[in-house]
Amino acid sequence: MVHQYRNNGYNIVLDTDSGSVHVADEIVYDVIAALKENPAAPDQEILSGLEGRWSRLELEEALDEVRTLEKEGRLFSRDAYRGAVLDFKNRPVVVKALCLHIAHDCNLACRYCFAGEGEYHGKRALMSYETGAAALDYLITHSGSRRNLEVDFFGGEPLMNFDVVKKLVDYGREQEKQHDKHFRFTLTTNGILLNDDVMEFCNREMDNVVLSLDGRKEIHDRMRPTRNGKGSYDLIVPKFREFARQRKAAGKQYYIRGTFTHYNLDFAKDVLHYADLGFDQISIEPVVAPSDAPYAIRETDLETICEQYDILAREMVKREKEGRGFTFFHFMIDLTGGPCVYKRLSGCGSGTEYLAVTPWGDLYPCHQFVGKEEFLLGNVRDGIRRGDIVEIFKSCNVYARKECPDCFARYYCSGGCAANSYQFHGRIDSVYEIGCVLERKRVECALMIKAALADTE
Repeated sequence: MVHQYRNNGYNIVLDTDSGSVHVADEIVYDVIAALKENPAAPDQEILSGLEGRWSRLELEEALDEVRTLEKEGRLFSRDAYRGAVLDFKNRPVVVKALCLHIAHDCNLACRYCFAGEGEYHGKRALMSYETGAAALDYLITHSGSRRNLEVDFFGGEPLMNFDVVKKLVDYGREQEKQHDKHFRFTLTTNGILLNDDVMEFCNREMDNVVLSLDGRKEIHDRMRPTRNGKGSYDLIVPKFREFARQRKAAGKQYYIRGTFTHYNLDFAKDVLHYADLGFDQISIEPVVAPSDAPYAIRETDLETICEQYDILAREMVKREKEGRGFTFFHFMIDLTGGPCVYKRLSGCGSGTEYLAVTPWGDLYPCHQFVGKEEFLLGNVRDGIRRGDIVEIFKSCNVYARKECPDCFARYYCSGGCAANSYQFHGRIDSVYEIGCVLERKRVECALMIKAALADTE
């Protein structure tokens, strides 16, 4: 499959199955388009159809260039991955990551929270040390020969149970030595309880921290108030700026992570607001919400959102050339390596390699399924009891979704989010259509940025 588009003055051609990206001049771009439209046509017919705008000699040279790329497997390549999915489905399940719901409680009342203000539509609870340690034991036992393991302290708000977080990290470090494993700990926080002691601990122990901030003050305070209805922006931003400064100085990873809604479709301004505050590792996600929610993204919003991604991409190119660059999660594409083929095909590994653990030790396919009893897999103490559900998730890949095989972005989103599919269609092997439109646009912008920056080297 070949995808062609124009963006910011560049003619870009993506060969989906090989992953090759080409920046073409006008004549080569037109030749490729003609070959896409008439793949079985003889070369002479292709040339004749384009004569008039280009000379015969120019067309012959351009066609020869395209045919060379085709012979090298970098254009009009074939899908060689379908068999890899069958191999993946037959492999034994190896767990590599846990999302520990260390706190089903929160000190904010975010208006779009899928977790119902941290409670996950259940009761408020904090995970005990004993349950957390059992979860780490479960991960070690079911990780096979994999050495590097990931644990995300999640909520609700994890810092509401910070003492247990510290004890579990200490326990994990002890287990590393005994089992020849390495834990990569991460933590997601809204920043309300962030202080010097927390920063010092995280800078020592956390491979990554995710800092929740929704952009400009008026946007953030509208959607992320405290439980008494007051805004939280002024309380957290000074702490986030200092924390990011420390992380950057130490060469540690962090992300400012926001959510945009129907209320701030001009979200590129929020991303640039982050950058102007000094943050250089940035993510902002479109809210996923029921269509009747007033803040939900609508199909009528998509044109505006796509324009915002274009605006952001052009500004990122400009700032990078000026020495003020920053990373934006959804524009990060590695054209030289990137994820292994299994991850490209099956995505995050929810329900198989990646599991969520509630404060009681119950296992779910991911944090977005927590509380949906039909997806309760088992418990860290007793193991998986619903292997049938695991098998369903093992079968969830780009070939299982009927919408994916004809999409040029399929190896970048890996078929999209199973939880979003379930929310809108009642099944995990479909797609969230709004998310698909936005993912395709993000891929196009990301490739344009690569082309623009390569053009200056």
